Amino acid sequence: MIQGTASHVGKSTLVAALCRIAANAGYRVAPFKAQNMSLNAAVTPDGGEIGRAQYTQAEAARVVPTVQMNPILLKPTDDQRSQVIVLGRAIGAERAAEYYERRETLWPVVTDSLDSLIASHDLVIIEGAGSPAEINLASREIVNMRVALRANAPVILVGDIERGGVFASLFGTVALLNDAERRLVRGFVINKFRGDPTLIEPGPSMLAERTGIPTLGVIPYMPDIGLPEEDTLGVPTDHVDAAIIDIAVIRFPHMANFDDFDPLRRERGVGVRFVDRFEQLGKPDLIVLPGTKTTVADLEWLRARGFDRALTRDTPVLGICGGYQMLGREIRDPLHVESSAECVAGLGLLPVVTTFEAVKTTKRVPGGGYEIHNGVSEGPLVEGRTVGTYVHGLFDEPGVRRRFLEQLAQWKGVELQLGPLPPTRDQVFDALAAHVSRHCDVPAIFKLAGMTC
Repeated sequence: MIQGTASHVGKSTLVAALCRIAANAGYRVAPFKAQNMSLNAAVTPDGGEIGRAQYTQAEAARVVPTVQMNPILLKPTDDQRSQVIVLGRAIGAERAAEYYERRETLWPVVTDSLDSLIASHDLVIIEGAGSPAEINLASREIVNMRVALRANAPVILVGDIERGGVFASLFGTVALLNDAERRLVRGFVINKFRGDPTLIEPGPSMLAERTGIPTLGVIPYMPDIGLPEEDTLGVPTDHVDAAIIDIAVIRFPHMANFDDFDPLRRERGVGVRFVDRFEQLGKPDLIVLPGTKTTVADLEWLRARGFDRALTRDTPVLGICGGYQMLGREIRDPLHVESSAECVAGLGLLPVVTTFEAVKTTKRVPGGGYEIHNGVSEGPLVEGRTVGTYVHGLFDEPGVRRRFLEQLAQWKGVELQLGPLPPTRDQVFDALAAHVSRHCDVPAIFKLAGMTC
């Protein structure tokens, strides 16, 4: 099991790397995360909704993604409530207190899912969430040490040195665990190291002296790994000043599946910016309204921030999922699926009417991509330079992506030299696995689970 001292320390990425290493060694390996809180989701081949990270880890493991790999997914709708998805299907929205009351009924879902993966694979690599040392939640959690104890899984604890205080974080996390939990922690990994590796000592040696736990890896920072981020802590902030094509993505408060734009920003001459203030917008060559978990609320936010002033028929605009719904004439919600309003005026750039329905759509799209949305939209997808779609992962396909960028360049009246295609997802997994293998004691890590790699 891979746990961390905090969110965004690199747990998901390390699990993906270890999945690929094990798969390359000939093992049938599966990822598992009992409970994930993320607005980045994907759809399994049988139509279930799981966290994007677990879907990606399954790809790294070269196995078919299943809902058992992430049996519980929480998608925040505001600061108090989240949509609860169990085994790929939404069962409603709940406040934290309500969710914690039902955790015992969900625990068998977690254990059954884990047991089924263990029974059908040589190895299961489990990912924790946040930190196991959140002592205010320890009695309620069903994703960290409770899972490790249930599976008797050796734990690798990951810390992010880029944030500072990594040794205190690793030591403090172990110190706050109880004896049974502490015995399961068998190694540390220090992630995102920059600079001279000889300067890491005497940190790991002192940790080993005080905890009895060895450091099994110091992984150098790997810029732009090329894998989808799990949460908005990973939203890229880079901007290519010399970009020929400037793309501005409106950063909604409940933006979802923002990894849709990763393939665009990896193309030469293309800059992708995430903006949440009107004064940041400038005059981009494309404005994107991305997916969102709360279409009506984020539409109100967009208007309050003045972004609607920039959305005209002269400016290329792309709306994806919730962003597509906003571009229409009306959003109807007669069942109050998402808000108290029965009908809200859209931005009117597309002659589309969307009606929210009780059943959520989750499906794969032929040729790649997937749909995750409430609501059925009627009307054209394209009008002038305004485009709408429900398809996530649209730009993963190189032909679609490059034709789209060439059209933007034509509208702008410039020439775009895209160059060689960026690495494929499979090449990214192999590069990540090689990077981790160079800087971690991989044989020692897999030996903890009785495996040889």
